[in-house]
Amino acid sequence: MSVREEFDAWAAEGREKGMEERHWHTAKHVLGRMPVESDDTVLDLGTGSGYALRALREAGNIRRAYGLDGAPEMLRNARGYTDDPNIGYVRGDFGSLPFADESIDHVFSMEAFYYASDPLRTLREIRRVLRPGGTFYCAVNYYEENVYSHEWQDNISIEMTRWDRGEYREAFREAGLFVAEQDNIPDQETEILPESEFPTEDFDTREAMVERYRELGTVLTVGVAPK
Repeated sequence: MSVREEFDAWAAEGREKGMEERHWHTAKHVLGRMPVESDDTVLDLGTGSGYALRALREAGNIRRAYGLDGAPEMLRNARGYTDDPNIGYVRGDFGSLPFADESIDHVFSMEAFYYASDPLRTLREIRRVLRPGGTFYCAVNYYEENVYSHEWQDNISIEMTRWDRGEYREAFREAGLFVAEQDNIPDQETEILPESEFPTEDFDTREAMVERYRELGTVLTVGVAPK
């Protein structure tokens, strides 16, 4: 099954809203760090329900926003959540972004980058479309150090890239992006159950659940296009 087919099926089931609810716990902190200004243009790779762009626009932080996704049904659902004329939804492939050179100020991606069939090519495309000094905020929960995420590949039919933190930094640099920062953003909102309720279906111990959400959380890598 292709990425398009997989996420079209998710959209048909309305699963994009569940993704939004789960990701928002850490995505909002990533968005809050982005150095956006009122006349900037932002691209959201793997936009899903479009929640990130709606949040930026509602905060009055950006002039123009584009949400790119490979699944037509995801885009159809996203368009249904807003009538903002300054948010455009575009069907496209991560490896061939339908934007001109140096036309985007900031790129954001939450829990989507690892679906790229050729992640280094995607990074080079991001470098191409970013204006000098533009940024790429790449946030993922599926990464090597997060051992709790490793089993996710068993539950989806499309191949995902599981890099460690060092591999992210190396690939960003190879694509021509400076690595401005990389750190873990904890999920402070997912409820941690009391010790008496363990083991659960997902965790053997409370300590494991604390590590997964409060310590590992989302790894954020920030790349900057050279001026």
